[in-house]
Amino acid sequence: MNSNDATIRITRGQGGEVDVDGPVDAFAASILDRAGFVTYPQLRGVWIRLPFDLGRTWENEHATWAAQMLTAARYAVDLAPDLRPRTDGRAAPGGPARPPAMTSQAPPHRPSRP
Repeated sequence: MNSNDATIRITRGQGGEVDVDGPVDAFAASILDRAGFVTYPQLRGVWIRLPFDLGRTWENEHATWAAQMLTAARYAVDLAPDLRPRTDGRAAPGGPARPPAMTSQAPPHRPSRP
């Protein structure tokens, strides 16, 4: 197993969906669930993604939050550069290889459901 096999990857797919790929154990799955990701069973494993159509800013915030929590739990995480939020509201073209250290913070705002 090389080091990339042990990395959890959070990326935006061609259809715009934010997916998680890699070795996700039960604890990592619970972290992703806390960050708003949903899990769907497939023939081989599961599909882990953020819900569709909640806006890129929301998706970027939750993908970054998930990466920060996974990193704090000592998982190797690769967060796609286009998922890193910027303070001006646009997606950042790049950033550091690791998200900044996680501090005590509330989860990103989740829109209310009808």
